[in-house]
Amino acid sequence: MKLKLSSLLLLSTLSFFGQNYHQYVNPMIGTGGHGHTYPGATVPFGMVQLSPDTRIDGSWDGCSGYHYSDTVIYGFSHTHLNGTGVSDYGDIMLMPTMGKPTLEAMEYSSKFFHSTEKATAGFYAVKLDKYNIDVKLTASTRVGFHEYTFNNSGQANIILDLNHRDKLIEGEIHIINSKTIEVKRISESWAKNQYVYARIEFSVPLKLTKIRSNGDYMHSLSDEYSGGTESAVCLSKQVKKGEKIFVKVSLSPTSYEGAKLNRSEIKDWNFEKVKYEAEQLWDKQLSKIEITESDKNKQTIFYTALYHTMVQPNIAQDIDGKYRGRDNQIHQAVGFDYYSVFSLWDTFRAAHPLYTLIEKKRTADFINTFLKQYEQGGRLPVWELASNETDCMIGYHSVSVIADAMVKGITGFDYKKAFEAAKHSAMLNHLGLEAYKKQGFISMDDEHESVSKTLEYAYDDWCIAQMALILSKQEDYEYFMKRSQSWKNVFDWKTGFMRPKKNGGWDNPFDPKEINNNFTEGNSWQYSFFVPQDIPGMIEAYGGKAKFESKLDEMFNSESKTTGREQVDVTGLIGQYAHGNEPSHHMAYLYNYVGKPEKTAAKVHFILDNFYRNAPDGLIGNEDCGQMSAWYVLSSIGLYQVTPAGDYWNIVKPYFEKVNINNQIDVSTSSTLFLNPLLNVFDKFIPIRSFNGRNYITPEEKALDILKRNTKFIPIVPVPIIQEESKSFKDKMTVEIVSQNPKDTIYFIISDKDDYLAKKVFVPYSKPFEIQETSTISTYIKNNDSQSNTVSATFFKKPNDYTINIKSKYNPQYHAGGPEGLIDGIFGTENWRKGDWQGYQEQDFEAVIDLQTETAIHSIGARFLQDSRSWILLPIKVEYYASNDNVNFTLVESQGHYISPKYEVNNIKDFTYSSKTELKAKYIKVKAYNFGKLPEWHQGFGGDAFIFIDEITIK
Repeated sequence: MKLKLSSLLLLSTLSFFGQNYHQYVNPMIGTGGHGHTYPGATVPFGMVQLSPDTRIDGSWDGCSGYHYSDTVIYGFSHTHLNGTGVSDYGDIMLMPTMGKPTLEAMEYSSKFFHSTEKATAGFYAVKLDKYNIDVKLTASTRVGFHEYTFNNSGQANIILDLNHRDKLIEGEIHIINSKTIEVKRISESWAKNQYVYARIEFSVPLKLTKIRSNGDYMHSLSDEYSGGTESAVCLSKQVKKGEKIFVKVSLSPTSYEGAKLNRSEIKDWNFEKVKYEAEQLWDKQLSKIEITESDKNKQTIFYTALYHTMVQPNIAQDIDGKYRGRDNQIHQAVGFDYYSVFSLWDTFRAAHPLYTLIEKKRTADFINTFLKQYEQGGRLPVWELASNETDCMIGYHSVSVIADAMVKGITGFDYKKAFEAAKHSAMLNHLGLEAYKKQGFISMDDEHESVSKTLEYAYDDWCIAQMALILSKQEDYEYFMKRSQSWKNVFDWKTGFMRPKKNGGWDNPFDPKEINNNFTEGNSWQYSFFVPQDIPGMIEAYGGKAKFESKLDEMFNSESKTTGREQVDVTGLIGQYAHGNEPSHHMAYLYNYVGKPEKTAAKVHFILDNFYRNAPDGLIGNEDCGQMSAWYVLSSIGLYQVTPAGDYWNIVKPYFEKVNINNQIDVSTSSTLFLNPLLNVFDKFIPIRSFNGRNYITPEEKALDILKRNTKFIPIVPVPIIQEESKSFKDKMTVEIVSQNPKDTIYFIISDKDDYLAKKVFVPYSKPFEIQETSTISTYIKNNDSQSNTVSATFFKKPNDYTINIKSKYNPQYHAGGPEGLIDGIFGTENWRKGDWQGYQEQDFEAVIDLQTETAIHSIGARFLQDSRSWILLPIKVEYYASNDNVNFTLVESQGHYISPKYEVNNIKDFTYSSKTELKAKYIKVKAYNFGKLPEWHQGFGGDAFIFIDEITIK
């Protein structure tokens, strides 16, 4: 029977802003394990995140600056990242001390105990055990407020150290008077060009007692102090026991004037008042979703999760609207607020759909920020940080956020401009897009992480198509809808997996559990269900509902173990499902699409029960700027949007006794949306428009029918597969071309190296054929009136008949096609992730090349790669030996180099021996000596360096 409207949704005008929601927030959740959160004081979407720093080494588990396992605090800085997988921020660090001043971090740091810590929404407190100082922190949007209580009498010091955590490019400290300092900090880490200005005001006069600088400075308080790339000061005062010093730090991304203006957010020195105002802001924010729940732990987990979705993105403009743009110029925001910190690869999945429910105005502001970054930087943001594009992660998921807002009717931004920006970003030729547009997929030969990029570009293209449809741009709609079907070109219909392609065919060997450079932070299992834009098509490709359900079952029931590269992000395994990382987040809901919502409910509630806890290590993986928590918030209230920019929500039975969502349909009446907790578990979907009070899906409607009715795909013919033994051959090689549809007609052409300019005439393919020279094969498929993209493969005839015996053991992920890959005449590029290099770890490299006959040799060469950030370092030295019996070898040459291991730019060095004196030998031994353990300055300190070798040439 059909559900009555009153049994599904009720609208109310009640306001819950008066309730004390901040009491349910535990900012310590996620500070342990691999959550990477910080416990300090901030307000919703604030510029300031004032928090203790216990990590200054850039370690992975210290990305936020704090880890619960630590016992030492180095100071309290004003910017922090929430749950990222890369370290940055930690700007404007202050540290109170007692006694003789020091500017050395290891000396001014202090031991602390968790028993003296307290963290709530908008507030943090701790005792510095070394100095017996009680520290309290709170904040407004742009100002951090410190209260230091000195429990001993003596000389109190406040350290300002600009050389904290990331690299200081330029620091300035201007001492305005005994109670005021102005600071400029330009730094680089993950984001390369970060500007922070600060105005620091003290409640009492202080004296300058110590300076560290490699720039110009004066010792008088009336003069300016400039710090260069080394910049720190100590200011001091004699205090009595129990005396307090208050500090206000206002931030600005634009200027000293901006920091001075922003200080007006906190007008006096009443710490408790500022703390109370911060708590009131959190009460108002957290009241947007009210739950009724008797389990206090569940209540805390929920409101902490909601809190974590609201600590970023961060406002990045001054009170007067000035901001620093992507062009590093100062601009004026008009009619919107400018934000920063967009972890879009993570947050497009659940955090931004959540914002469309409870942050409509901010959603429009986020998009206006995207559009300004497009205007000032040439494209939409990918992973934006401090007005810099980090180019971290993949896709152009800004378009998902934009399209989702447009589909939901959110206004406040220019739809036409948004489409222009989206189309432009999708038509660029970088990051594999050129190959993607040309052949309908990205190959390993084109770009690393090729499978993931193909799949995510295809989804993003579908989002652009939805934008085009809204704007009645039919030609663009059809173009991007067709591109959105590109996932079919990396789907192997025989194995039922998304697979990497190399040189026109499937890459072998293939292990769906293997984490490697063909996928982004995952493996084939974790990407083979990422077709959110065409779930009916994906189910059909797997062979129908029953087979698709079985495939999902197999994933969830497989051994919870991956192979290949160790990927620290892949955690929270249920079989091959990894809840600790974002590509898996929609998968539990896919059972809804095959009529098995009870399986969705069971999986979702298992995850809610087991992967979120009220404890420091209560997150199963990185928080990732609110995405991990947004999954919890939506799933626990009974909603999830598997397809952002789609026009429906998935429903699952709510986790709580009662849920109220204040979705601000009518701000003047504070309209509140009530979800009935007794929703029938078999009611799988409700349309987006139901949140505007109409058009509810009833149980009788079939989910897949609805999806098919609402989406008209432009069908594509998947490209053919060129099957061969290897990319190179000695005498001749057999090549086969196949397709997945027996009705397909395959056309092909062979071009050798001498006739590549000849007129191309494709002929029908009927059977496998042989090639005997270096050749390029191009092929496409025709099916009725449709034609696939053309795909090409080049096969190389080896330049000699040498063989190789490798004494060392290469990492199976970095095999370069096997041993023969080192002498096949194919040279890899600086992008080693494409698979053309052999990698060796914890060992030296040694190999013997058999020239078959005694040969006159004039030169020997071996190419090695350095990518220091990826643990790949050039060998210390390379030696060449010669022999005629493969037993007795004579040293021919030993070469070192002068390239620093700290040199971060990818570098290829050819260690070449050449001599006018003729050398005769049948065997050549190549030996390269591994760098060894990574040094202390390296982020992988203590780990083992790799040797990467590609081609050995003997002439």
